Amino acid sequence: MSIKRNVIMPTTEEDTHINAGIAADSDTFELSDAAFKRLKPIRGRGRPLGSGKKVQMTVRFDAEIIDTFKSTGEGWQTKMNDALKDWLKTHRIDRIR
Repeated sequence: MSIKRNVIMPTTEEDTHINAGIAADSDTFELSDAAFKRLKPIRGRGRPLGSGKKVQMTVRFDAEIIDTFKSTGEGWQTKMNDALKDWLKTHRIDRIR
């Protein structure tokens, strides 16, 4: 096991004291190996995976538009994406050829 230089490991005496405190706590228990293997992380590290269908780009909008969507709270970018999709259902965009 690799230990970073600035990590100070407890002495044997401190470790014994820590373990005694853990053993005395009625709210703690040690999982069996089988129970430990059944545990699954709630979610992985980093951002959740997206659909794989979106493209990241830089675009400029009027501040009023951004402020309006941001004021709706978390998920404002998804709401903005959905609003643009709805707009496309009723409007035709002439493509340049």
